[in-house]
Amino acid sequence: MSGPDGPHRADRPDGPAPCARADGEVAFVLGGGGRLGAAEVGMLSALAEAGVRPDRVVGTSIGAINGAAVAADPSPAGARRLRRLWAEVDRSGVFGGRMVDRIRHIARTRTSLHSNEALRRLLAGALPAHFEDLVVPFECVAACIETAHETWFDSGDLVGAVLASSAVPGLLPAVQLHGRHYLDGGIVDSVPVRRALDRGADIVYVLQVGRIEQPLEAPRWPHEVAMVAFEIARRRSFAAALANLPDSVEVHVLPTGGQGPRFNDLRQLRYRDFTDVGERIDTAHEATADYLRLHPPGPRP
Repeated sequence: MSGPDGPHRADRPDGPAPCARADGEVAFVLGGGGRLGAAEVGMLSALAEAGVRPDRVVGTSIGAINGAAVAADPSPAGARRLRRLWAEVDRSGVFGGRMVDRIRHIARTRTSLHSNEALRRLLAGALPAHFEDLVVPFECVAACIETAHETWFDSGDLVGAVLASSAVPGLLPAVQLHGRHYLDGGIVDSVPVRRALDRGADIVYVLQVGRIEQPLEAPRWPHEVAMVAFEIARRRSFAAALANLPDSVEVHVLPTGGQGPRFNDLRQLRYRDFTDVGERIDTAHEATADYLRLHPPGPRP
């Protein structure tokens, strides 16, 4: 779906993949995936170094955190700051605490293993207070519990909206905004390409964590049945968006460098293990830089 396969076009002929056009609105779409979202940091760095600047950023879950950061500063320096932010996640205690502390927290709240206060403090120190303070227009999505529907945020309290979009069920608590409660945006749209298209994007760069690079297979074990079902639900809207691209739209699905977990790899559930973050960033940076050399963006007017 990415790398040497080139851009996705509804009318794409066989033969060499075209370069990105010189005109049109450029959107960055950042998908969800927890700690695997470190790959998106490498992609953002490669895009900035290649001179690819977004006109709009759309994010969900960990992609909302990375997306808000690039919308605040889409320069190479901004990408470097985002990398430092990732390095602070482990030290900040976002998913820290002893087992006994986590047991006490879930006993008290009954809904999550961790508080979101450490993440709130980390985001408040790294992001502007409001959407209106961002350099590039940004939107993120969360799942509304009361309406069982997606809700998009593009104005007002930035940190609150990003917290809502990244509120992983069971790990972090639901976030209350404007009288309603919200959970992780990946529940309703894990790679929100459709939103970027609806907003008028002509050129879309998809930053993903590697799952969609791995083909699904029929399950062989009981635990794989649930994992396959979850992956089908996760990928459905993205696959539908790619299958129905307007002729005028070009989509680049950026590569992670082959780091994506297989659907049945239980290691992806180790949400507190940040030991490979630097490697994931570097590998995705190299793979995306190679991709952009093969498919260079045209000059902006």
